[in-house]
Amino acid sequence: MAQHKRASSHPYIPNMIPEVQRQMLDEIGVERIEDLYQIIPDELKLKKEMDMPPALSEQELRRHVSRLLNRNESTQDVVSFLGAGCWPHFIPAVCDEINQRSEFVTAYAGEPYEDHGRFQALFEYQSLMAELLDMDVVNVPTFDWAQAASTSLRMAARMNGRTEVLLAGTIDKDKLKIIVNYITPDLSYQLVDFRTESGELDLQDLRNKITSNTAAVYFENPSFFGTIESQGRQIADIVHEVDAVCVVGVDPISLGVLKPPSQYGADIVCGDLQPLGMHMNYGGGQAGFIATRNEEKYVMEYPSRLFGIAPTIVEGEYGFGDVAYERTSFHDREKGKESVGTQTALWGITAGVYLALLGPHGMQELGQTIMQKSQYAAKLLGEIEGMSVRLQSPFFKEFVADFTKTGLTVEEVQKQLRIEGIQGGHDLSADFPELGQSMLLCVTEVHTQEDIELLAAALKRICSRGMKGVEC
Repeated sequence: MAQHKRASSHPYIPNMIPEVQRQMLDEIGVERIEDLYQIIPDELKLKKEMDMPPALSEQELRRHVSRLLNRNESTQDVVSFLGAGCWPHFIPAVCDEINQRSEFVTAYAGEPYEDHGRFQALFEYQSLMAELLDMDVVNVPTFDWAQAASTSLRMAARMNGRTEVLLAGTIDKDKLKIIVNYITPDLSYQLVDFRTESGELDLQDLRNKITSNTAAVYFENPSFFGTIESQGRQIADIVHEVDAVCVVGVDPISLGVLKPPSQYGADIVCGDLQPLGMHMNYGGGQAGFIATRNEEKYVMEYPSRLFGIAPTIVEGEYGFGDVAYERTSFHDREKGKESVGTQTALWGITAGVYLALLGPHGMQELGQTIMQKSQYAAKLLGEIEGMSVRLQSPFFKEFVADFTKTGLTVEEVQKQLRIEGIQGGHDLSADFPELGQSMLLCVTEVHTQEDIELLAAALKRICSRGMKGVEC
């Protein structure tokens, strides 16, 4: 009996059998698969067969992917002083243990009747963050700090109906791109200058640029450069003189030792949760928060979910659920104030675990440890010939090291450090040329005295070679 060869599906791509494809196309009501892509302009379409390598077997594919992954180096392999938005911090094992529980890690949306503790866990997270920030209301996390800042600015503009915002000139340029993309074309923006000797905002430039159409002013404390903005109250007063909203971005791990922005005039506080129990991940591990006072004008402008506690019909029993759900984009969909989409709720639970584990005294001790180690690193590096520590304001965990006088570029310094098994800091020279050949270095509780002295010794050798070249 003759054997008829039957087309089979691809091992990784489903629905490749012609009969199945035909059935699906008929159901959709189109003749060809290409008809599904009519919306894509012709000039963007590839008009030839793709030059694809032969399909690998599962064993070959595993080996290939493993070989690629083994080329990566993590902060477990090298000593890293890189921060600039994703920082190395110690992650207690309990954070991973709890956030990987099935009732949390698989709970995508959920409702009270089918949710097994996620609403309560997020309520506890919000409560802990509110205490840390000295604010009343905290949202379920957004994607990252950049989105939290962008949403905060949009909230401010919706409240006062204005169309301009002012942003600190010290802001990370990557974050700036996201904010600008998020707020335009509804809102326009200007950058406020900063003083290159201290890193603090130029108050006169702020006064010159603020107007009656300014919806909000945004600055960060500590700034992207790590410096502590001592003029917070003065900035807030200038903002409030024109009835604008003062928005402050903050690294929450700094609040064990620094005053929260609410205590120097911030109306909206936002930031990133990654320092609170999240591993450094390429393309993940980020979550943003927004916090305000418990005033209706602020609460009703949150586009994201808020969880509250309320008594049930059973005396002494309480339940957890959405607060004013009708104000969210989940409720209004295309008519929503913003489309928040999926939120990083799992990281909110993780941050709640972290804060509950450390408590107030732990956060204070942690902050002091970080500051002591970063100050020690800056002292050692400042003693190296040709190097200097820029921006003489006090700083928290990051500081700016200037290599201009050594005759070396930051790129050259980084390459030399990698040869010695060290990952240097973030290169500021392209985004902030006014700071010369400068590098943003990050020192936290994970760095030992030996790590810091290893960095200082390596930089001393590298700078010495550079200085000899300058002398020649």
